[in-house]
Amino acid sequence: MDDLAAEPERNTFGATSVGVQMTLAERGRRIDPARTWTRGLGFLVIVVTLAACSWTNSFAGAGATDPAGAHQRAQAVVGAWAEAVAAVDAAPRVVPVGDLTGQRGDWEPAVGDNHKRALMAGLVLTDMPLPEATPPDGIVAWQDGTKTTVPLLSAQDALVAIGSTVSSPCLDCAPVMVTKPRLTSGPIETTRGAATAPIWEFSVQGSAVKVTRVAIANPVVVSPGGADSQLGLAIDAASGTVGGRELAVVFIGAPDPGDKPCGEDYTAEAVESELAVVVIVTRHPHPPGLLGGACSAVGARRTATATLAAALGDRAVLDLLTGTPVPVVVAP
Repeated sequence: MDDLAAEPERNTFGATSVGVQMTLAERGRRIDPARTWTRGLGFLVIVVTLAACSWTNSFAGAGATDPAGAHQRAQAVVGAWAEAVAAVDAAPRVVPVGDLTGQRGDWEPAVGDNHKRALMAGLVLTDMPLPEATPPDGIVAWQDGTKTTVPLLSAQDALVAIGSTVSSPCLDCAPVMVTKPRLTSGPIETTRGAATAPIWEFSVQGSAVKVTRVAIANPVVVSPGGADSQLGLAIDAASGTVGGRELAVVFIGAPDPGDKPCGEDYTAEAVESELAVVVIVTRHPHPPGLLGGACSAVGARRTATATLAAALGDRAVLDLLTGTPVPVVVAP
């Protein structure tokens, strides 16, 4: 399963005035549901700059040094996911991954500084009445040809949703004024892989940029939680088959294997429920020499495979540390 992708660049647009964070905003990356996911999930080698580290704090000391704590956290994560699914009253047909609010186009210099921060803060308003009628069900189509219908938000509800999530407050921002909502479609990521889904698009007064919101009603949403990195490594993506019991995950780790200085090996273990799978990734670092020594502060894309007790099916794959779903490449 070497066709996995590290998590695509994330956007922190999902803004709100009531203090609920977007799913992966804490990672400081970007997701644009109308644009970014067009890159697909081809494997990317990720190189990240980290603080200079020694043997004892390589990769910020992340790793499952407390197996009991990791399992306790994993059980809490699958429990929170079950509660989030129950809150939408029915098993969801589609679970979007990442921020649901985004933009098409780049902000012009005259408005960019304000509008970028305002969108992240959920300061998106209109001075015109928006349609409150719920549109007919929309279609979500995956790359393998599978399709399903989903209930949709009205334009008014979509605007409320944009303003109901905040990734970064902005007390000195002027609001982004939008108009002319249009129901269109675009690429998104889901727990079953890349798909095309209905998206609301709003024009912005004084700008060519369009503000977007995934139009699926009642999405399953969990607030990102902060967990001790000593419990395990964060995962960025996963890959498996519907009927298979092997699940490969992608994460950032040491560039070299554990038989080399500064290298590390990794093992993966799954904690499962009927609705979700949480993968605990444990570090196995190369033993330090007697004199110790500094390691390169460079991380690289690594993979590990967990064996499942039951076939993956349509279950979500959740990150241990944040509790949020990750993109999954699912083969038949």
